[in-house]
Amino acid sequence: MTNQSAAVVRRGRKFDQVLDGARKVFLADGFEGASVDDIAREAGVSKATLYSYFPDKRLLFMEVARNECARHATRQSDIPEGSSPRQVLTLVARHILSVILSDVGQKIYRICVAETERFPDLGREFFASGPQMEREKLKSYLRAATARGELQIEDFDMATEQWAALLRTDLFPRMIFNLRDSVAEAEIHRVADATVDMFLARYGV
Repeated sequence: MTNQSAAVVRRGRKFDQVLDGARKVFLADGFEGASVDDIAREAGVSKATLYSYFPDKRLLFMEVARNECARHATRQSDIPEGSSPRQVLTLVARHILSVILSDVGQKIYRICVAETERFPDLGREFFASGPQMEREKLKSYLRAATARGELQIEDFDMATEQWAALLRTDLFPRMIFNLRDSVAEAEIHRVADATVDMFLARYGV
């Protein structure tokens, strides 16, 4: 496959089939280790069909990553109307932690970090398709909550980055560096609650 950024993804009848096969191979073998033959075989399609949808392996991986990000994205409908900042932030924190600490979340993150030097666009596009979208949604909520007098924030960019950093305390580096291979729900709640406590201690009314 070529690595031309101008390549275009084409959708069709077997698009989801190709994507599902690619997801399994990428997560098992990584970006570099994933071969076109293996992906086509896993997807149950010919190489010609695979190429017709994804002329660039980077595009195929990014579609897998985008699909995972969209599948796990925080939705406003998940948050009950009239919730307090503590309730909203706790729900968001627990959801994001469950995603970034999941087996799939960890594998995709590792692949992007491992390949970003050779393929800089890979890291940039992954960040834009997942982490940046979550940041923008949070920033939008923080602005609205501040306008309602529920929070006191002046620098929304800084507050959003501080939130992201707090969520990655303790469990995330232990999982990334293989010091742990799993986490319990109670541990996720512990980090989420501590993140919300510290965030509200700085920005709460």
